[in-house]
This record gives sequence, structure tokens and C-alpha cells, in this order.
Amino acid sequence: MTCSMPREVVPMGNVFLQTLRKNSLLLLILILAIIASIAVSITPPLILQYIIDSLVSGAFSTYPLMAAGVLYFTLNAGSGLVDAFKETLITIFGQKITHDLRSAMCRRLDDLPASYFVNHEAGAVTSLFVNDVDTLENLFDSGVVSMIADVFTIFSILAVVFHLSPGLGALICICLPLLFLLTRYFQKRMLQAQRDNRIAVSRTNELIPETVHNIRTIHTCQQERYMRQRYGRTIRDSFEAMERSNFCDSIYSPIIITNCTVIICLMMSLSVSSPSLQELFGMTVGSVVALIAYVRRIFSPLESIGMEIQNIQSAVAGIGRLKDFFAEPVQEKNGTMEPDPAATPLVIGDAAFGYGKEADIFHHFTLIVEAGEMVTITGRTGSGKSTLFKLILGLYRPRQGQVHVFGCDPSRMAAPLRRQVFGYVEQQFHAIHGTVADQISLKDPRVTPEAIEKALHLVGLWDTCHALPQGLATPYKPEFFSRGQGQLLSIARAVVMDPQILLFDEITANLDSLTESQVLQALQAVAQNRTVLSISHRLYESQGGRRIVIGDP
Repeated sequence: MTCSMPREVVPMGNVFLQTLRKNSLLLLILILAIIASIAVSITPPLILQYIIDSLVSGAFSTYPLMAAGVLYFTLNAGSGLVDAFKETLITIFGQKITHDLRSAMCRRLDDLPASYFVNHEAGAVTSLFVNDVDTLENLFDSGVVSMIADVFTIFSILAVVFHLSPGLGALICICLPLLFLLTRYFQKRMLQAQRDNRIAVSRTNELIPETVHNIRTIHTCQQERYMRQRYGRTIRDSFEAMERSNFCDSIYSPIIITNCTVIICLMMSLSVSSPSLQELFGMTVGSVVALIAYVRRIFSPLESIGMEIQNIQSAVAGIGRLKDFFAEPVQEKNGTMEPDPAATPLVIGDAAFGYGKEADIFHHFTLIVEAGEMVTITGRTGSGKSTLFKLILGLYRPRQGQVHVFGCDPSRMAAPLRRQVFGYVEQQFHAIHGTVADQISLKDPRVTPEAIEKALHLVGLWDTCHALPQGLATPYKPEFFSRGQGQLLSIARAVVMDPQILLFDEITANLDSLTESQVLQALQAVAQNRTVLSISHRLYESQGGRRIVIGDP
């Protein structure tokens, strides 16, 4: 049999480069869309200047003037479409980045050792794939790319303003930093107020299930007033936060409009104060109208840059966590070792193991299991029974000593062979998305319908599954099966590839006596002619075999 080679691990930086290369045409179109958006933004005021100056001077031709008018209205009407097209491309580009990043993360997830999932909670890993990647998407579509477009828009407007009126250009350059700082100040205040509101709302949401859960205690102890006071505080905090946000939002626009008006008035006052200043500001009637339009247009990208900087800052923490994820060491997956059917099924020699920097859970543990033998592992809670199973499965490697399965290090066993060697059943059945048949095969193309039928007959579930509306092709729903039948599905899943070793991890712990009896009957059926290791007193009592105590008695 051939071994499966590990998938190549791609660093996060390379994901971006690969995405850029794969989507070079999209990137080119996006750049052209940004250029077109800037051109559409700065051209109409120039056309309006030409029309007004031509009308004022009286030296104009009808057809060029009409053409200019049509072009002016066309560009104004099409500016919204061009901007929408640009924003759509920016969003698509960000989605391409995050799609490739999530794909690389999924590949990386398969290569991580089991210790990673011990040290990281499922919620934290989920947050990486959802929240942090979404933050990275915002970094592109509402951050870096949008900020680049807004910066070029501002510089383009400034270039045109300097061409029309060097004095006004210098005046705007003096005022822009002050206006930007003012914008950032109001944006930070609004953002903090919104955060305070979310915190207050979350507290209110936490109070609701707490109240429902403890409603009898509240009534019995006459604590209704206390609960009302708690609700009142959280609602008041939320209201005050929203009031601060609304206040900042309400006064920001008038301040910006006032500043814009002041700049225009200052420009016009300086232009008529002396001949030299008039030459510096160089205004005609048409240029005045155009410059007023440019002054107003420059504030929109300036405001957007403030929010984009905020988005970039928010994404920095997420990027750091993603980098840490990609920097995690991967497990050795040479996949070169194949088990020897003639060798002893399990040999554990002087093994010791502990998680991370913690002390050893067990040490100097030795166990030899012969073919067809049934062994029950017992010990106190926390003694390492389930951990021992994970060592046998190759999910971990011992700190010292050795673990051999059919003469092979299980952590270096060829991946396609694992399911033919091991059948592992946990305390609870874990369903996957798909049909009832998929619950058995795990969508492995090597599992035939005949093998699924045989496994279901073996555990006594064939009639139950066959009676479903679409038989084995019925989409799986938890309500189709009881808890005990779920365990029977787990057993069928474990034996469908006819493994040589079965591992049962306290699979009857949460079952009632009747259901437990059915599961034990299935276990006895599937255990025939197989090497079985079990963490189950009931299986030991019903089937016998050898008993091994792990840890301190």
C-alpha cells in the first residue's frame, strides 16, 4: 500500500501572494476602477468651470457648450455607478483573500497535532476562522484598499486645486491635518460610545436567561426590586452610550460644513484683499464654483480615511492571532510506516506522558496485548485511561518509552491504513452533515454499500435504518435515533472498515440499563476475532478478558 504524503503548509504571507497571482486580472480591473472613480470625481467641476466661464465671457460655441453640458450630467449620473462598481470589486477582492485564507487554515488544521486542540478551546479556534478572518476581510474592503483609493482621491483633488488656485491649495494643506485630527477625535468618541452600548446590551442579555433560570428563587426571596434595579442600570448605561454617540454624530457634520464654509470665505476674502493675493488665488467665476465643489468633495474621503484607519487598527490583533496559528508546529506526518500483520498488535514499553508542561499523568507504563485478546483498562478519574487510547491511536507521542502497533509507530502510520487498523468508539456519538449512510462511511469512498449494510446488521440497526423514509439515503437528524442507537451507529462506524483493533472509551457510561444491554450485545458481536481494549467495567463483567489498572490505585 502506498502512503499519503502530508499536504504542504503555506505560511500566511504566501496566501496573500498566491491570491494576488491567481486574481491578477481582478486586481488590474480594480486599479482601473479606482482610477475611473477618481477621474469621474474630479472631472465634473472642471467641465462646470468651462461652461460658466464660457457663458460669462460670451465667447462660446453652441455645440461644444452643449457637448460639455451633456458630458457634465453624464459624469454626475455615472459617478454613482462607477463608485458602486469599485466598491463591489473591493468587496470581491477581500472575499477572495479570506476564501483562500480559510482554505489554507483548513489544510493547516488537519496538520496540527492533537496537543493544539488540548491547549486551545473549540470556541477560540472557531473565533479564528470566523471573527478574525472576517476582521481581515474588513481590513481589505473597508481598510487598506479603500484607504489607498481615498488617499489618491485627496491627492488628485489637491493637484487640481493647486492648478486652479495655488493659494487655496496651500490653505487646504494647512487645514487638512487639523480637520483630520478633528475627524479622528469624533470617530473615536463615537466608537467608544458604541462599544459601551454593546457592553451594556450584552449585560442586559445576560440578565434575561439568569432571571428566567432563577425566577422561582427571585419570587421566593422577594428580590424583584433588586432585579429591576439591575435591569435599570444596564438599560440606563445603554441609553447614555447611545446618547453620546448620537451627540457626536449630530455635531460632527455641522462642524465640517462650518469649516468648509470658513475655508471658502477665507479664500474669497483673501483673493480680493490685494492684487498679489488675487493673482495667487487666481479666481474666475467658473473657478470659484469649481473650487467650492472641490473643497466640499475633499471632506468625504478624509472622513472615510479616519474610519479605515480604525478598521486597520482593529484588524492588527486578528492578524497577530492568525500569524500565531500559522506558526504553530505541525505534527510529523511522514506516513511511511505500514503495520506488520504478523507482529504483536500492541506493545507499550515504559511509556510516560503529560500534556504540555504539566506533570506526567502516568509513567513507566508497560502493556503487551496479543491478537484476539480483550483488555479492560481501569483506574481512577484523571489517571490517563482516555489519554492512553490517544497514544495508541498516534494522536500523541509519549515523553519517554515507546508505543508500537503491529510493529509500527502509530503516529507515523500511513494515513489510509489507520481506519483499517483502528476502530475507535467514544462516549458520545458525533454526527456529521449528510445522510445516515454518511454517518457510517464518513464519506470515505473506500466504504462500500455492502460494508455499511454488514456493519448495521452486526450492531442490529439495519431494520431501523431501512425503515427510514429514504432508507440509508435519508438526511440524518438526531431525532431519528435514541442515545443508545447513536452509540450503535458509532460502533458500526468503527467496524465498517473491518479494523484489527477496537478501542471502546466508556461507551455505556451515559446509558440506561436496557439500552446498555443492547449496546453490550452489539459489542460482543463486533468483538469476535478482534483485539479489543475497553474502558468499561460492564464489558469486562459480561465478556471477561484481562484487567489492567493504570495510575495510582
